[in-house]
Amino acid sequence: MDYFTKRRILHFFFPNRCPVCGEILHCNDKFCEKCTENIEYYDGSFQINGAVSFNAFYVYNEKINPAIFLMKDGICGNADFALGTELAEHLIKKGVKADIIIPVPMTKSAIRKRGFNQSILLGRQLERVMNIPLYADIVRKIRSTSAQKSLSRDERLVNLKNAFEVSQPEIIRGKSVLLIDDVCTTGSTLAEITEVLMKSGANEVHCAACCKTL
Repeated sequence: MDYFTKRRILHFFFPNRCPVCGEILHCNDKFCEKCTENIEYYDGSFQINGAVSFNAFYVYNEKINPAIFLMKDGICGNADFALGTELAEHLIKKGVKADIIIPVPMTKSAIRKRGFNQSILLGRQLERVMNIPLYADIVRKIRSTSAQKSLSRDERLVNLKNAFEVSQPEIIRGKSVLLIDDVCTTGSTLAEITEVLMKSGANEVHCAACCKTL
């Protein structure tokens, strides 16, 4: 059974909804027409230290926040589909190519508390659309860190130092890696993981996030 057939069946029992406003949609729609018009799309220029590219699709603000929050809470099954599919199609248009996809990891305790890693949910959508394999366990977060949003840029860099490791460097050695996250603010997390990937033998790293703060 293919992916969209499963969505049609699930839609019969659990109607697909817009992850921003909750309006019922067609089974394969991402957002309702009104929210699609209201959402702001990111067209800025941003660089991640060590990465060859950075791309984001949405501006992170109150117009897209509900979808991000729903995905983090695991409430709306359409949020990862909508956000991940749009990001994947955007990356294809931008000509981003990679050998493997790696999601920004969470600690084991954080995953137990939440039940899942939202970056992995996004990664599965990118894997499906871009036909690039997802490796969810290659990069691990080996220690808990303070919430990034409460720290200054310099504090974020210190906070993340030595927080990540590559468990299977042989898989990424010589590969082009697409590193993904849900939201990028200062880029500190992406930069730290990019450095770890390059030191572990990656040929290059492309970074991407669904949303970028202004």
